[in-house]
Amino acid sequence: MRHALKVARYTFADLLRSRWIVGYAAFFAAVAWAFFYFGEEPSQAIVSLLSLVLLVIPLVSGLFGMTQFYGSREFVELLLTQPVGRRSVFYGQYAGVTAGLALAFVAGVAGPFVWYGAGHREDLGAVIGLLLAGVFLTLIFTALAFLISTLTENRLRALSTVVFLWLAFTVLYDGLLLFVILLFDAWPLERPLVGLTLLNPVDLARILILLRLDAAALLGYTGAVFARFFGSAWGTALALGALVAWTVVPVGLAARAYRKRDF
Repeated sequence: MRHALKVARYTFADLLRSRWIVGYAAFFAAVAWAFFYFGEEPSQAIVSLLSLVLLVIPLVSGLFGMTQFYGSREFVELLLTQPVGRRSVFYGQYAGVTAGLALAFVAGVAGPFVWYGAGHREDLGAVIGLLLAGVFLTLIFTALAFLISTLTENRLRALSTVVFLWLAFTVLYDGLLLFVILLFDAWPLERPLVGLTLLNPVDLARILILLRLDAAALLGYTGAVFARFFGSAWGTALALGALVAWTVVPVGLAARAYRKRDF
């Protein structure tokens, strides 16, 4: 644990000096500032930010996690010549990368809301949910990037896999749900749709935030189904549990593969 914390601190400090992280935070700050400034209500800005978060964070987290994994190979090889366990190196790197990305996102979004939305306490829960969703997506897609990078030496293959997963979760999955709804419209689809939603962390994040804003109508046909299920305390707890599982399982699989990787 001590070694993992040292690796995490070094990785985190190194990322904070990166122009990419600064630009990442500045991007969210500029966009959030514009949404809050031109929007009539903070809730409108939150909905607009949500669409951006669901597209940008999975892609950036996946690409940045993969790049960091391959780019730090010499540093990792040096660490592994020391009396440092592989798990300590892996968890330290993962914690440092996710902490840097999550901090940049939270700082970029929270600042404009404090400035423009401080007087709208009714929207505070939605903002906290938005930040939590962004952090979870950062943890999940960085973990997936680390898992993919651990399993293959080919950077191009890892890059294409990361991009494909991003497209699958953000674009193709919604098309699959629509196809299922149209194909089985005569059947009761409430439970299957809930089950399919639990398999997509991006959809889980979107649903939880929209329900906090009473905007379930934006979910289209499935809005009423999700409002009945995920609107309850038990449904919300299940969705959060699914997001935790989406984080823990890839991290665990990647750590196991990392122990067997030939550096």
